[in-house]
Amino acid sequence: MRDDPQTSADLTPAQRNWALAAAVPFLLSLALLGYALAKQTFLAFAIGWPILQLFGYTMTLRIAKGDFSHVLVKGQVMLHVMVLGLLAAVIARAL
Repeated sequence: MRDDPQTSADLTPAQRNWALAAAVPFLLSLALLGYALAKQTFLAFAIGWPILQLFGYTMTLRIAKGDFSHVLVKGQVMLHVMVLGLLAAVIARAL
């Protein structure tokens, strides 16, 4: 092993923030999936959304070579934040 002070596992603060921002919609999609399975409603979206996130984040991180602060990853995160906003609007409209 090399004794470099900077390893590939070290993330900059910006990369840590974007990784956290990517994790929040993913965890919320898993919570929605659990709720949808329990209530047997909204299943198509609740099943598809985490799958789309897995493929989307995997491909953008592969293209960005693991850089969480890359423009493609930021776009992917913002896409899922917009989905959260649309989901909140649909739920608010239903109530």
